[in-house]
Amino acid sequence: MSRQQAANASLVGSFAETFDAIVANVSRVIQGKGEPTRLALVCMVSEGHLLLEDVPGVGKTTLAKALARSFDLECRRIQFTPDLLPSDVTGTSVFDRSTGTFSFRPGPVFANVVLGDEINRASPKTQSALLEAMQEQQVTVDNVTHFLPSPFLVIATQNPVEHEGTYPLPESQLDRFLLRIRMGYPDRNAEVEMLDVYGDGESPEDLPAVAGEGAIPAMVSLANQIHVASAIKGYIVDLAAATRSHPALSLGMSPRAALALQRASRAYAASESREYVIPDDIKTLFGPVVEHRLMLSPEASVSGVDLPEVMAEVLRSVAVPTGRGGV
Repeated sequence: MSRQQAANASLVGSFAETFDAIVANVSRVIQGKGEPTRLALVCMVSEGHLLLEDVPGVGKTTLAKALARSFDLECRRIQFTPDLLPSDVTGTSVFDRSTGTFSFRPGPVFANVVLGDEINRASPKTQSALLEAMQEQQVTVDNVTHFLPSPFLVIATQNPVEHEGTYPLPESQLDRFLLRIRMGYPDRNAEVEMLDVYGDGESPEDLPAVAGEGAIPAMVSLANQIHVASAIKGYIVDLAAATRSHPALSLGMSPRAALALQRASRAYAASESREYVIPDDIKTLFGPVVEHRLMLSPEASVSGVDLPEVMAEVLRSVAVPTGRGGV
């Protein structure tokens, strides 16, 4: 092993240690959710935005707050409601009588971690107020552009669309989320442990910061250096093509989705102490990265086909890279 290879291996090992320390820190306040926590952290170091979807009360908000505390980041919460206005999210211009001019008053979106709670309870107009912020890391109010802080992460929670009082997120906004994770209910042992922990009064605000704000740019930089072989890139493109031609889908993977899958797979590989992406990384992340970006055809919806079935079919239909070409 060359000196450069040894240095790279050491950096990746340090990345994985920090990653595991943050996961362990978060697990102090949310039990039995190791995999959702790991995926949420993968999203953060991939410079993406996260959508947490499930029924109320399974820890979506707790996970978001605990991640922010673990990095000692400024976190602001927006409670999305049907009467919330776009200016309540981005900010507004206020007339200052003393100067006779308008001054900008920043909204809660001006934070490192923005927790959009129950985002699909707001109107589509208000939901769309986040689009520019999520894509460009800036907001424009009265033709003036204001840049958001760095790092910047939107963690939005939503209830299933079948619940009363929800508006489905438009496809354009869903495509801005790097990953969508379903929390699920904890198993019996984790739920008993949760009762013990919350009986002692521990909350996300009590967590110590195990990594400083500066750790995120370093982790992002290292993740971007993780090697993706040509065969793996071809595998991602073939998966995208398979979704676009599948008869049960009216909307397949966009080029942005393919790029997102590569970015997330690099961060995931680094979290596993690897300097390269393997096909199993792509398979693991295919659902969280891609499912929310796909749309069933009307015929498939009527016949009772569901997206997880279609995605499993796509994975089976595309040849997996093997041998040295796979790494």
